[in-house]
Amino acid sequence: MAGEKVHLTGEKETLLITLYGKALESRLPDTLLKDHYADEAVRKIDYDFSRLKVDENLGIGLAIRAKTLDVSVQDFIARNPDPIVLNLGCGLDTRIFRIDPPQNVDWFDVDYPDVIELRRKLYPSRDHYNLVASSVIEPGWLAEVPRNRPAMVVAEGLTPYLAAEAGLSLLSRLVSHLATGELMFDAYSRFGLKLLRLNPTLRATGAKVHWAIEDPHDLERAIPKLRFVEDISAYEPEHAARMGWFAGLFVRLWKHIPALRKIGRLLRYRF
Repeated sequence: MAGEKVHLTGEKETLLITLYGKALESRLPDTLLKDHYADEAVRKIDYDFSRLKVDENLGIGLAIRAKTLDVSVQDFIARNPDPIVLNLGCGLDTRIFRIDPPQNVDWFDVDYPDVIELRRKLYPSRDHYNLVASSVIEPGWLAEVPRNRPAMVVAEGLTPYLAAEAGLSLLSRLVSHLATGELMFDAYSRFGLKLLRLNPTLRATGAKVHWAIEDPHDLERAIPKLRFVEDISAYEPEHAARMGWFAGLFVRLWKHIPALRKIGRLLRYRF
């Protein structure tokens, strides 16, 4: 049977990097993510994933980031009655299936219309699960989202592809529309963006990266409702054991060299 053909370019094509990396990690005997939906999606898609040059080390790194976000979402759901979850620039991420939230949670996956159409073909529907077909930087889609419930907003692998002005406008609209909640996303320094631009995996898609965040407190100054909570290292020393020797060495150095640590990290805010 012919697979599902995809015709994605630029930043949209990068969603196949994260999908394939998570699928590779989920095939390992000691998988952290256990992302069987991602693995099944890769097998259904008619696309030459080899052109993306995604290796096992990258897959492990993507899985670690995704798992950290998953745990934070689960914790937020456990702490808040009748919450909502917004997964911005969701791509083909299967977080809702990995977490399997209870019925009191309304979940919103937001991405471009052609990406949402592909999601509908690959993944099942479920109660309290909303697919929002829009660019995240368009203001209109937020009208579909309740204002008066605690919200967990997650943006995995989104912010570097936004222009800084568009990113700040998005965050400002979110905290103005939503009554209370948390915001969590991965951010890169200027040096981190330079490394991304040299990365053969990203170069294979032609995607461009723009928004560097050096100091997490800059966002507090730009958007007064935001309160910085923590930055979370992309890697911990125990992750090195799962990677090849060179990648493992890099991970061991990660926490001890500030310039490396700022390359890529997860930031968490309250509003």
